[in-house]
Amino acid sequence: MAAEIVHDIANHRFTHERDGHTSYLAYRRLDERTVDFVSTYTPPALRGRGIAARVVKRALEWAESEGLKVVPSCWFVAEYVERDPSWQRVIAAR
Repeated sequence: MAAEIVHDIANHRFTHERDGHTSYLAYRRLDERTVDFVSTYTPPALRGRGIAARVVKRALEWAESEGLKVVPSCWFVAEYVERDPSWQRVIAAR
């Protein structure tokens, strides 16, 4: 069973715990309608398993459900959206 992705609202992160390691996406609110996905991190021991992609997808789903637009400051988030252009619908206009 896949580990759950937890929205840690207090620390502005989406986290995934596995084998004692934490992967995450950190964000910050820019205003009431916009959120900046600042960075993602997956520990080296867990890389290559698609964890970061699942965390990004969950964070994008959250933003969309909240009616927020996303600024993809993190290169991984920008690349994820480039690979799945359907997520352009939640990306903030530049």
